[in-house]
Amino acid sequence: MSPLELITDHTIQNVVIGAALLGLISGVLGSFAVLRKQSLLGDTMSHAALPGVCIGFIIAGAREMSFLLLGALTTGALAALVMLMLTRNSRLKTDAALGIALSTSFALGVVLLTHIQNQNNAAQGGLDAFLFGQAAATLRSDLWIMGGVTLVALALVGAFWKEFKLVSFDPQFAASLGMPVMWLEVLLTVMIALAVVVGLQMVGVVLMAAMIIAPAVAARQWSHRLESMVILAAVIGVAGGVFGALLSALSRGLATGPLIILSVSSVVLVSLLLAPGRGFVWEGIRLWQGRRRLRYQQVLTTLYRLALHHDDPTFRSEQGMLDTYHGHRTRAALRQLLKRGLVEWRSAPPEEPRGAKHWVLTPRGRDEAERILDSLGRGES
Repeated sequence: MSPLELITDHTIQNVVIGAALLGLISGVLGSFAVLRKQSLLGDTMSHAALPGVCIGFIIAGAREMSFLLLGALTTGALAALVMLMLTRNSRLKTDAALGIALSTSFALGVVLLTHIQNQNNAAQGGLDAFLFGQAAATLRSDLWIMGGVTLVALALVGAFWKEFKLVSFDPQFAASLGMPVMWLEVLLTVMIALAVVVGLQMVGVVLMAAMIIAPAVAARQWSHRLESMVILAAVIGVAGGVFGALLSALSRGLATGPLIILSVSSVVLVSLLLAPGRGFVWEGIRLWQGRRRLRYQQVLTTLYRLALHHDDPTFRSEQGMLDTYHGHRTRAALRQLLKRGLVEWRSAPPEEPRGAKHWVLTPRGRDEAERILDSLGRGES
């Protein structure tokens, strides 16, 4: 398709706008789920939305989007509230409660979906698309519903920003200030259910959990403040949604929902690898530098102890002896010490084999070795 055809195509416009709305609400609300260590909450509510979709279809008798989404919101929020009730009133941990709510509600949804399909009702065509999403079926009327849900969720986040922030980081302190922590958690949970409802048409029940979590996980690697994390997660969600939708439009036959998830997940992968201060690459570099620093510090203190043992500040230590003492080649460490001016190279005495290298501490090297040993002594004490 030419760029003009891509822009003017009505179906593609609907899909791109829907994906952008999905990325926006998922990034904002998913940030709170990640910070509250409830990453599986989105998975639970997305699977719990399936029976709501089926119940909405049974009540409406047709594939009315408003009934389907209202049913999905009801059952998704109900499953999350059951999870909260189980964790507060029993000894179950959060992961166990989430697993119970997820498996039970999804099983109920599959049973209801099978029941509807066995009724030979022509109106149920495409209902099973909610499992994996059917973005191409998004209508302009659906976008108005998705936009309204997104607007309500963002308005609530803005209105209760300070409360949500405190509950996410320190619920005990929030309770000591007299805040209704339980009701705030319920409100956050219902709002995440709203995000799930927005994404059912685009990515489906199975993949919606990744859309809730992935933008927030990627943003967390780059930010240290909640404000910047939420904004960045929203940007990543919108960008990933739009890119996946356009990629699907350009590649006929590829499903939109999975491409959106893969687009956002690629940002997560890059963030985990390259985010400054937290990425695996930088962590690996820091570990390598730390090992290198430790190795030349060990060689430096060995030279210092040998000089003390022989009561000779200019004692010559043969490199082969240092290799034997440390159990590995010390040439790289000695080159690093030489570059820093902490050691000097001396030729071998006449009585030793020619070519043997000997090393002597410089005054700077002795001072540095004493500083290292003093810091180690203070650490042990």
